[in-house]
Amino acid sequence: MLALGAAGIVGLAAIPAAIPAALAEDIAKGRQRLPEIVLGDTNGNDYAVPVKDITMEGGKSYQLDVTSNGGKEYKFMAPEFFRNIWMNQIVINHLEIHPYGSPHHIEFDDEGTISLEFVPIRTGTYKWWIEGLEEKGMQGTLTVK
Repeated sequence: MLALGAAGIVGLAAIPAAIPAALAEDIAKGRQRLPEIVLGDTNGNDYAVPVKDITMEGGKSYQLDVTSNGGKEYKFMAPEFFRNIWMNQIVINHLEIHPYGSPHHIEFDDEGTISLEFVPIRTGTYKWWIEGLEEKGMQGTLTVK
């Protein structure tokens, strides 16, 4: 239970006026789209990945689309990256998932796109890979500066 004296209540009431409006803005709004990670191509190369490495800034809001062209079952692994972001939502076919925490991985059984909307909270270079297909070149990095 929280107990505050009269001075504490007056002090708390003054805080919102001291916060600049820009800082009070919802961090998830105004997100930037990152380059899309596409798994496989439409010419039958199930192992093609045109974009493998992506760089972003910590504390900013982003959308990352991961798309499967449906050639294989793809398990997109990025557990360290997922542990170091705040996940706002995951969108599949305009349906939103608002997780209480981040996923361990995302998986595609068919073609389609999964949109991840998040804010990176810790800097570093994090590996992503398609489980079992790393030796085919299906891996890359997500770097947060």
